[in-house]
Amino acid sequence: MMMKKTHYFLLVFVIILSCKQQKDTTKSAIVINSESTEKINNTPFVWEGANIYFLLTDRFNNGDTTNDLNFERTKETGVLRGFMGGDIKGITVKIEEGYFTDLGINAIWFTPVVEQIHGSTNEGTGNTYGYHGYWTKDWTALDPNFGSKQDLSELVKTAHKNGIRILMDVVLNHTGPVTDIDPVWPEDWVRTGPACTYTNYETTTACTLVANLPDITTENNIEVELPDALLAKWKSEGRLSAELDELELFFNRTGCARTSKSYIIKWLTDYINDYGIDGFRVDTVKHVDENAWDELYKQASIAFENWKRKNPDAVLDDNPFYMVGEVYNYNISSGRDYDFGDKKVDYYAHGFKSLINFELKQDAEKDYESIFKKYNNLLQSKLKGKSVLNYLTSHDDGNPFDKERKRPYYAANVLLLTPGASQVYYGDESSRNLIIEGTEGDATLRSFMNWNEIDSLPETKKILKHWQKLGLFRANHPAIGAGRHQMLSKSPYVFERTFEKNDFKDKVVVALNLPKGKKSLSVKGFFGDGTKLYDTYSETNVEVKNGKIILDNEFDIALIELVQ
Repeated sequence: MMMKKTHYFLLVFVIILSCKQQKDTTKSAIVINSESTEKINNTPFVWEGANIYFLLTDRFNNGDTTNDLNFERTKETGVLRGFMGGDIKGITVKIEEGYFTDLGINAIWFTPVVEQIHGSTNEGTGNTYGYHGYWTKDWTALDPNFGSKQDLSELVKTAHKNGIRILMDVVLNHTGPVTDIDPVWPEDWVRTGPACTYTNYETTTACTLVANLPDITTENNIEVELPDALLAKWKSEGRLSAELDELELFFNRTGCARTSKSYIIKWLTDYINDYGIDGFRVDTVKHVDENAWDELYKQASIAFENWKRKNPDAVLDDNPFYMVGEVYNYNISSGRDYDFGDKKVDYYAHGFKSLINFELKQDAEKDYESIFKKYNNLLQSKLKGKSVLNYLTSHDDGNPFDKERKRPYYAANVLLLTPGASQVYYGDESSRNLIIEGTEGDATLRSFMNWNEIDSLPETKKILKHWQKLGLFRANHPAIGAGRHQMLSKSPYVFERTFEKNDFKDKVVVALNLPKGKKSLSVKGFFGDGTKLYDTYSETNVEVKNGKIILDNEFDIALIELVQ
């Protein structure tokens, strides 16, 4: 169907604005298709209180065994350092089964799925392939070990139909390592030294993270040519002309210079424009010139609005494109700035709505009220209008909270009830083992998802049920992650959370460390006498009398909501 000329020129004009430092202010109406309407809770989704599930694509679920071996990746590897079969289809299968919905997950972040280096490296930790997704060979293609672009399209569609957003993990900082079959990118694209020493801004950004990990020169505004190896690859795959034509259109529309970062930004934002990706989790943020993130966010936002215009029936809501950054060792206590020693950078001012918070794993050793009050105060002051993504375990943190999985119930309470967005690392909810014999480094954190234990061990099922109850309560009540916190009672410990957005109001009460048997919880001043309430944890209806509610059960937790 031909586009009217006036609409065409308006679209081109809007796109050009991005590289000329102007804002794209277009908005898309909230339009949800009928199939989604049946499954999506009426609760508004807010990224500030999202419940995000983070998984290694290769280690979660194998949905297609026919793609388990590609590019002759057959060398013996170190323990947990080779591909194990997990793929995009495997994630889709679990969405369809309702696994994420039952867990209260409303966004999924999976490790990068672009084509990885074909060879392997051995840096003293055993032979290693790019199973983790952070060793890019070609940003324009998906790695067949993870699946196809059709698989990605189906994943996003299936997630959206179930009210789940998709976060793609993206890497702009570096390529994959150089191997005997994976050549280095041209010197005007990358630097191969010096190694980062992290003593100041320059020795953190203009350097390589580790040996043999070529660093994209994102600070350069020099135009570069496409690498011969990439052109030859595209030609052999029969897509050279199409890729070059798309690049010509992109640079003509935007007016951006043909820098290394602009090429990669174009390739990354194609996934938004083509499939409706809702957000990016951005890798190695502090190692990249911060101005590059401004450009990535602008182009991503334009691509997201373009996708919404093309697919009005598939749009979930009017939330803008979301970017959360991994600024390694950023702590919520720092507020908006990351301090390099000689320079401070406010990444929230460079396209990021949220940053991963590395501080909760230490804060988790404190009492509940100390944690919740601290996070509430910071998010309602220094970080007002922004957010953090809290975690307790992750794929590259060798010192997570409760590494031996001795406190899974407490970990769930802290992670899912602390103000901010929550990052559930795959297997947190099922106490997946983080100490694997024979592994070196981060590999011990990356075992295959323990589906067999979920299916067979009663205690694992009990732990999962606890995470599900908390997760669903969190997903149904944005007050938990995005609202205001106030303690109602110290003993027993009872607190309130409230949240308002437009005409939507949400208020809940949570109690922790409760005694078994009969207990009285004070809600005076928050819920009036005669108010009908429901404890979602014990599935009990209660009524406020004399400023209190009475529960009689074996649980040490209560999740109280208004009866609808």
